[in-house]
Amino acid sequence: MMNAPMPRQTASLHPGKCTDPRRTLKGEERASVALHRLETLWFNTGTLCNITCVNCYIESSPKNDWLAYLTIADVAHFLDEITREGLPTRHIGFTGGEPFMNPDMGAILDLALSRGFEVLVLTNAMQPMQRPSVRQQLAALIATYGASLSLRVSVDHYTPALHDSERSVGSFERTLEGIGWLVGQGADLAIAGRTCWSENDDELRAGYRALFAERGWPLDAGDPARLVLFPEMDERVDVPEITTACWSLLNVDPASLMCASSRMVVKRKGASAATVLPCTLLPYDERFDMGPTLAAAATADGGMFDEGAVRLNHPHCAKFCVLGGGSCQS
Repeated sequence: MMNAPMPRQTASLHPGKCTDPRRTLKGEERASVALHRLETLWFNTGTLCNITCVNCYIESSPKNDWLAYLTIADVAHFLDEITREGLPTRHIGFTGGEPFMNPDMGAILDLALSRGFEVLVLTNAMQPMQRPSVRQQLAALIATYGASLSLRVSVDHYTPALHDSERSVGSFERTLEGIGWLVGQGADLAIAGRTCWSENDDELRAGYRALFAERGWPLDAGDPARLVLFPEMDERVDVPEITTACWSLLNVDPASLMCASSRMVVKRKGASAATVLPCTLLPYDERFDMGPTLAAAATADGGMFDEGAVRLNHPHCAKFCVLGGGSCQS
């Protein structure tokens, strides 16, 4: 594995924000979110990626190996715990990096699907997924498990110029080639776009609708589950901190946030075991480590946690989830 610099993941432009787990910079009580039901368990398969995107929240790249490849044994450890403890988890998500760079990915997917879970993979559908051996594995999984396996492909914008400005020249057509292959296999498919282009929701959906029609893809751009438009997570932008008063002021139900129904598993480079985090957005901040098991995570206390509840002490909590209304499991 390559030795990359530790990713930035800066906390906030203002040095006084997101420091005290219990109080905001203004001294107000910081909001927290309790786990209501563990419906979704995410796995980060490793931060290595075939491309370097301009504003990747996890700073994945061909050199960033700070999160190691998960193995079949790593994943099985948590799936076994779900079964053993009778947890209500029905959905398993895989993200990266690019998941299909992980050499165990096909076997990992087969493991989760064979256990009866609904599985979602976030991918760029480029070269790693398009290798003949991976296509063969995927085709077999799609044929065997049908809609139990879903893939969400990142298409940052419906035009090649703007998509490529984030993901490198030529990436748009290479991604669309991968999507076309998935459509041909009858895969359960969704597209993930971004909202940073000075276009409103209707304009973006109209642009993607035209793209889908041009390509002959049976995707409904008006369906939020088939075209997910994500808010930005630029950590250079200062954001307000979330207090207990924000729930009523913003008319947001804390039970609607990701950390009320999901957890995330990562394995840091050099670590002997994987660890649980509150969500997919906080992979590097060790203050948010909840322990090596789901049981430990459910009772994590002190620091960023209050008997398993997560204190919203990171800019992503505000910008992406509470204010942005985003959810990786949409």
